[in-house]
Amino acid sequence: MLAAVTEAPTPNGDRADGAIEPGAAEAVAPAGTGGAPRSRPRFMPRLRTLLEWVAVLAVALVVAIVVRTYVIQTYYIPSISMEPTLLVGDHILVLKAAYRFTSPAIGDVVVFKAPPQEHNACQDPQVQDLVKRIIALPGDQVSSKGNSIYVNGHLLAQPWQHTVALGTQIRTQVVGPNRFFVMGDNRPESCDSRVWGTVPRTDVIGKAVLIFWPPSRLSII
Repeated sequence: MLAAVTEAPTPNGDRADGAIEPGAAEAVAPAGTGGAPRSRPRFMPRLRTLLEWVAVLAVALVVAIVVRTYVIQTYYIPSISMEPTLLVGDHILVLKAAYRFTSPAIGDVVVFKAPPQEHNACQDPQVQDLVKRIIALPGDQVSSKGNSIYVNGHLLAQPWQHTVALGTQIRTQVVGPNRFFVMGDNRPESCDSRVWGTVPRTDVIGKAVLIFWPPSRLSII
């Protein structure tokens, strides 16, 4: 049975030795430690910092993967088929989300999966992706005469940079549903829809929007 006790004051009015004044700081030591407070291990703050950095890097990696997969991607230009717009050695930024809410338009420079015929018909290395400019849209009739390109019977307006000489002519044709007729701006040196046909919408990766390297070439496409 426990008894309730009170401590009597000392004759001089002070509290007895070992009593704690109200508001005074108190160090509490666990039983069996001889009264000495236990210090926290030094490695704990370092471990916490390490775990925080691991979490930050993991989130950054996930964000980078998502952005690269669904939003933007960079590409290197290895050939002359898009000169003078894109030069060998240019690094471009491709907006992969560009056509989620809008449709490709004539004049857009797009990156797309290389068609199977590219490797044989054009004697190109085993490239995975190509970059060309859209010349005609689904349902358009496209043709050429001399160095002029016609879309639906009208001379194609070409405010972008390109070579005047057309080279290989465009066979009169109607672009199929969900497909695009594409060409390089360096027409005589470009193997494109004139050779291997139109590009399906599902093969379009995104729209080229910016040359970001080298710095002297920094510009919007």
